[in-house]
Amino acid sequence: MQRLLPALLSSTLSAWPAVVLAEPPLPGGLEEPDKQAAEQPPLPSGIGTTASVGEEEAAYSPFATRGWGEARLGRRLHGDSRQRDASIAEGRLQLSLDYAGKQLTARITGDLLIDEVLDNQSFSINRGRGEFDLREAWLQRPLGERLDLKMGRQILTWGTGDLLFINDLFAKDWNSFFIGRNTEYLKAPSDAIKFSLYLDAVNIDLVWNPEFDSDRFIDGRRISYFNPAVNGLSGREITVNPAFPDAGEVAMRLYKTLGGVELAGYGYRGYWKSPNGFDPQSGRAAFTELDVWGASIRGNLAGGIANAEAGYYDSRDDGNGGDPFINNSEWRILLAFEKELAGNLTGALQYYLERMRDYRNYRDTLPPGVPQRNKNRQVFTGRLTWLTHNQNLTWSLFAYASTSDQDWYARPKLSWKATDALLIEGGANLFGGADQHTFFAQFEDAGNLFAGVRYSF
Repeated sequence: MQRLLPALLSSTLSAWPAVVLAEPPLPGGLEEPDKQAAEQPPLPSGIGTTASVGEEEAAYSPFATRGWGEARLGRRLHGDSRQRDASIAEGRLQLSLDYAGKQLTARITGDLLIDEVLDNQSFSINRGRGEFDLREAWLQRPLGERLDLKMGRQILTWGTGDLLFINDLFAKDWNSFFIGRNTEYLKAPSDAIKFSLYLDAVNIDLVWNPEFDSDRFIDGRRISYFNPAVNGLSGREITVNPAFPDAGEVAMRLYKTLGGVELAGYGYRGYWKSPNGFDPQSGRAAFTELDVWGASIRGNLAGGIANAEAGYYDSRDDGNGGDPFINNSEWRILLAFEKELAGNLTGALQYYLERMRDYRNYRDTLPPGVPQRNKNRQVFTGRLTWLTHNQNLTWSLFAYASTSDQDWYARPKLSWKATDALLIEGGANLFGGADQHTFFAQFEDAGNLFAGVRYSF
């Protein structure tokens, strides 16, 4: 973040083009604060409607605080000698301070954490390790009537997928998702400068990260993973320690709503968000260069909401797919439909495709003993959400199933809003598959049950 202010004074709007788009609503739990997010806080108690304008102005404060405390526990369903039996055992306190001035809004949000699973991990504010996690620390202000600036640590998201991401190349935390933290923690923070331009013809977002923000990827510290080097699972004994790029990344979005249909276009230049390559000289995993170009559409259809999204992943370090240590370029496509099935019962389906380019070159250069990927990886997802007891009890199931990899992942969850301040929830992360090297099957030993209690204030 120390590079944001001097970088802002340099030219950032020369980044590069993108295509065209529309701003979709975000998946539950992943809401991003926007230009209206910092609302004026309510007046202090005792200030009623009979007070004069002068008294109200004198009593108003632009600052507001909020927070919550949480305890969360989880246990593995299968034995894994490479990991602890507890999948999650932590206490968390989040505190947030908002400022809402006439020309400036700001927020700082941080988590204090006691983590009994990784109690001796080294502190890293960028990797989300240690006793403190800085979630947000940003300033936002208008630069004229049509341009907004937001700079600092912020949660960023866009695209139309439900827990599937094509053109959203902002950092994710897959460890949090798979061990049973709240879904909001799937999105990791980014240290970025965001420009938002509002025009009659199209709206434009430009996001520049002076330093590359990777995913908080599966590295073996919490969850074991398939390691091609040993042709089997590795965990704490062989953790992934990649070389991180010494450069930044930039993303652009153009969006517009026409006749009730949301259109969007995206562009990204940076790196694969999780280490996708291998450097045979250093023996370390590596992030290789990546460009992504895509588009999406979303609108009403047959009494529900339909969306489609596509993106082309240009693996710039392996143009013809002939390097066995770097991911090939690929197309990614998403088709989805969501509809209310009955009162307080909603269902949704998605179809997702990854189609590898230059597959023959990939196959011909694959090292002996390394499992071969499918040219087309196909995944179906289903979501059911049922609200009962005056909508205070939420029953949900989200499941992935890959017909090409023959593996699956299911996430059932039950959430009870006991009071306005007290939330109790429990659920499971369940994995399975035919071959250990496929994406979901490699996490079968990480299957777990979890429960959490959160009190907000």
